Amino acid sequence: MGRSVTVRVPAKVNLGLGVVAARPDGYHELVTVFHAVGLYDEVVVEQLPAGSGVTVRVTGEGAAEVPLGEDNIAARAAILAAAKAGASPDLTIRIIKSIPVAGGMAGGSADAAAVLMACATLWSGLDRGELPSMAALLGSDVPFLLRGGTMLATGRGENLTPVLARGEFHWVVALSESQLSTAAVYAEWDRLCSEGAVAPSSADADADLLQALRAGDPAALGRALRNDLQSAAVSLLPALERTLEAGHELGALGGIVSGSGPTCVFLARDREHALDIAVGLTTTGLVRSVKHVVGPVPGATVVGD
Repeated sequence: MGRSVTVRVPAKVNLGLGVVAARPDGYHELVTVFHAVGLYDEVVVEQLPAGSGVTVRVTGEGAAEVPLGEDNIAARAAILAAAKAGASPDLTIRIIKSIPVAGGMAGGSADAAAVLMACATLWSGLDRGELPSMAALLGSDVPFLLRGGTMLATGRGENLTPVLARGEFHWVVALSESQLSTAAVYAEWDRLCSEGAVAPSSADADADLLQALRAGDPAALGRALRNDLQSAAVSLLPALERTLEAGHELGALGGIVSGSGPTCVFLARDREHALDIAVGLTTTGLVRSVKHVVGPVPGATVVGD
């Protein structure tokens, strides 16, 4: 077997997600604050003999739900990277998942970002400076997962500006038994918007949210959390409302559906508070499992070469 590279890549949470409008290209114009949290997939990319093609193997969280062929965004990332580098896409991609599948935390995008980073390490013909533009071709969240941290994103999520976030924030991630398609949630938002049940956001970032991050103030951040897609996710999966209520009853500073859902995330004062919320949520029977994570954390990072 050939050289291999291992990349660790985090999940994302949208601390504020404003849907501005549907676009003619089928995407939606967004203004959102991405926040990378310490729930990681590990991706191992190994070179194979010429003519082997791309093989994807997945283990861990939700592995059975992940496509293994060229429908997998990680495989598409490898093929794109090979074309850019002038290399042959003969690779095995092994994904060890902890980020939920179809959970609103960008697990597939994270894996694609990890593959781009691994390929830039494997192939000298691929400059890391080219990765963000390649990432944008693969998906709206992929450019952020390359970088991590906390960032303001506009467009469909690919235009990124760093946001100052002091200290670290403690989150409880509540994994659902169900999955939600991002496309289905946006379609439901469009329906609710057409009926007047929800309204588009302005194109401006939430000043209270940005101030809370700058101050490193968990209580203020908890009050400022918002997600325009939450009403659509709850419309499709009403049980999410009870999960959100349970988190608030357990003393969370704030709680939202993560991205398009159905994962819910709750903000805690500190590590001990997060563990208390996690234990409480576990006993409700409303969630499949819970994780305590911190953010912000770096994006896709080579951890083995």
